[in-house]
Amino acid sequence: MLSFDSVLSAIDTVGMVAFAISGALAAARQRMDVVGFVLIAVITGLGGGTLRDLLLGRLPLFWLRAPELLAIIAIAAVAVFVAAPRFRMGERLLVWADALGMALYAVLGAEIALLAGADPWAAMLLGVVTASFGGILRDVVCNEVPLLLTREIYLLAALAGAACFVSLRLTGVWRDHAVVAGMVVAFGIRAAAIRFGWSLPPYRER
Repeated sequence: MLSFDSVLSAIDTVGMVAFAISGALAAARQRMDVVGFVLIAVITGLGGGTLRDLLLGRLPLFWLRAPELLAIIAIAAVAVFVAAPRFRMGERLLVWADALGMALYAVLGAEIALLAGADPWAAMLLGVVTASFGGILRDVVCNEVPLLLTREIYLLAALAGAACFVSLRLTGVWRDHAVVAGMVVAFGIRAAAIRFGWSLPPYRER
């Protein structure tokens, strides 16, 4: 029987691959070569966790301790380079996989920050950083308007999930239950936004 941590590890891999593929598809839109595909995929898949570890002073960085992560991302990027049209056909599925990865990263990023001694409010913010910074880097490097600066409900979902997790842990809720609750909140908000087209109201001239 799979342990809870094994399930989280599987979701982590799915989310990381989804992020990496989204980065590779951005490279495809810019008509980059295969090295560019791999670079953008790495930035997207590992950027958030890298910034979190740097801010927390957690060295060596997590992907230096687990080089297989780079291999997984590189394989995903090369696969997109070879068959980008097929991956574009599955972009709707990628959106959902990305939402699942975001939910997990927001919660686990907050947990890592708490374990490193960060204040609760900082842990919530670092959960958001873990879940979103890779996508911001992807869009900036590819000269695109970052998705998170549009009306997409993404950062709000990540913050809600991280805040739920941190709040439950501070009140003594068992870690596994707090992780599930935080993920459900983050994924639920993001899923509703995707399903029903919810977005935040844009600025309008008055």
